[in-house]
Amino acid sequence: MTFSLVLVPIFLLLIGFPIFLVLLSAVSVALVFFMNVPLTVLHQNLFGSVYSFTLLSIPFFIYAGELMGRGSVAQRLVNVVQEGMGATRGSLGVTTVGTSAIFGAISGVSSACVATIGKIMHPAMRAKGYPEHFSAGLVTAVGAIDIIIPPSVPLIIYGAAASESVPRLYAAGFLPGLLLALMLSAYVIWTARRNGFGDSPPFNLRRFASAIGKGIWALGMPFIILGGIYGGVFSPTEAAAVACVYAAFVTTVIYRELGWRDVLASAEATALFSAQILVVVACASVFAWLLTVNQVPAAIVTWLDALQIPAWLLLIVINIILLIAGCFIDPISAILLLTPLLVPVVKAAGIDTVHFGIIMTMNLAIGLFSPPFGMNIFVAQSVLGLPLNQIYRGIMPFLVIYLIVLVLITFVPQISLLGPRLLMGS
Repeated sequence: MTFSLVLVPIFLLLIGFPIFLVLLSAVSVALVFFMNVPLTVLHQNLFGSVYSFTLLSIPFFIYAGELMGRGSVAQRLVNVVQEGMGATRGSLGVTTVGTSAIFGAISGVSSACVATIGKIMHPAMRAKGYPEHFSAGLVTAVGAIDIIIPPSVPLIIYGAAASESVPRLYAAGFLPGLLLALMLSAYVIWTARRNGFGDSPPFNLRRFASAIGKGIWALGMPFIILGGIYGGVFSPTEAAAVACVYAAFVTTVIYRELGWRDVLASAEATALFSAQILVVVACASVFAWLLTVNQVPAAIVTWLDALQIPAWLLLIVINIILLIAGCFIDPISAILLLTPLLVPVVKAAGIDTVHFGIIMTMNLAIGLFSPPFGMNIFVAQSVLGLPLNQIYRGIMPFLVIYLIVLVLITFVPQISLLGPRLLMGS
């Protein structure tokens, strides 16, 4: 059984198989050669794992973000944040952080944020004298906020894998996302003042009011999604469906930037991306079932219990594992692979699974822009047209900030748990 659970996946990963085939092959080998169960179990678990009302929200949120990302929504958000910042030195960099956070509350997909915001903000920062490596590093790193701030697709996946409430996870993501945005903004302002770049015109109330007027429909999306969920109007899946209707209405009727051909093209792109996610969900769920029936999570809990490892040391070890995994595996695959193994362990240690969900997501967000294989790095290279060495150089200070926030989130649970208590009373 060790052969199918460990050696087969490692071998297939090393020779370049996609992650869903790696998992499916490992399960197939185990069922054919090592287990005396009907092969119908395989397809029953494959289809049963995606038969979930919660997972239905994934294509809806992706579609809403796809629609809003094809028009001028991102530019309108940039204008609102920029005019609100006024003459603060480094305001364009702070605008990049703020717009990415708002865009994350629309799409929940990190790579889309890097591509969309990068096209707008990198040329603007270059024109204002920002160092090339600094602006490239900022654009690459700040997109990772999107998988922490709700509505985050990885948080939906974690909620399904850990049998945890998605609204509670969304509420838990608010303060960590805000803390991260504030620390990134503070660093941008400090660096701009220290090096004398990034001056901006003074605040003008008329320009600010004009920007809000033009961007008010774009700003309405996060309020509809999150206000509807926590106001008890609809569930996350229903909120995602409402977001699609709202996005289609705003982009086709209000802004009149998209035609029906664009709406259908967005649906096509959404179907492709959703299929890529859900096929991984299905195969990873079958692999998790294989681990469970072979008592692997229980064996790990028993082994760690015998070692008597304190909770703080366990969290350090898990953080290191997740940081390494995030450098090589995309967040969704990593969550689906590691959640069945780690959640029983943290439960046994008395760690809240909502708190742990934010820890896991934060680690994997860091992996999105960690050299050498972070996905956002290659998205930024494609969009910005810069050599990798400049992007790597610019990333490093932001990587340190993310790690500092990770430490705070890990060892101060109230940062994650205060949101659910205030918004949901639990």
